[in-house]
Amino acid sequence: MQPSRDISRLIEIMAALRNPDGGCPWDLEQDFRSIRHYTIEEAYEVADAIEREDFADLREELGDLLLQPIYHAQMAKEAGHFDIGDVVEAITEKLIRRHPHVFGDVVADGADDAQNRWEAIKVRERAAKAARKGDAAPSILDDVPQVLPALARAEKLTKRAAKVGFDWPDLPAVRAKVEEELAEVAEAEATGDEAAVREEIGDLLFAVANLARKAGVDPEAALRDANSKFTRRFHYVEARCREDGIEPSSAGLDRLDGYWNEVRARDKA
Repeated sequence: MQPSRDISRLIEIMAALRNPDGGCPWDLEQDFRSIRHYTIEEAYEVADAIEREDFADLREELGDLLLQPIYHAQMAKEAGHFDIGDVVEAITEKLIRRHPHVFGDVVADGADDAQNRWEAIKVRERAAKAARKGDAAPSILDDVPQVLPALARAEKLTKRAAKVGFDWPDLPAVRAKVEEELAEVAEAEATGDEAAVREEIGDLLFAVANLARKAGVDPEAALRDANSKFTRRFHYVEARCREDGIEPSSAGLDRLDGYWNEVRARDKA
């Protein structure tokens, strides 16, 4: 079998890998649950390539990500649930339905108007989905995935709630909430109650996610950037330890802090 630019070849390859007669033993052992973490990992690797602006990597990572729906759809086809054609039909139908200003007679007055129409359509879709499931009163928080990273989910939950007016009036009000939650962490620490400390730190993180949303900042992306900055700066600290012929574990906090302040000063300059 030869590679091809046609997606049908990828579908054929996946079917061959899952063929009990001559397929790959590892692929044959997999099910939806066993490969779901690969789907998440591949999405993160796509995001990483985008952040690094490495377009050769991006092409490869997009291919790895594309394999995931093909894989899931092949297993669904084997089980009699649906196939990749059903997946493609569902998403094309959704895109057409959610863009009446492109594929219908509705006129969108700019990007904000288009976004508002999209959200209004999603609200109707959630209500219809709840009705199909027999839920009389759908929540605006329905379909916010539980498996999202906690910080990203917190931002999405508060964004949903804000759509019905449940929101802080301005950024200073959210900052005050963050300060309040930080004070409550200190109070919990003073009691020595570990469960209370855990709960209050959770509330603090949730408030910070809300602060990021209110400031127009993606908290997940901001924390990733902070992680990268910390990693780069700590690499500098380790390098300075090597220059001075000392192990980081025996350098002492004062010396490590000194190295850290060097790279901080260089960054600011």
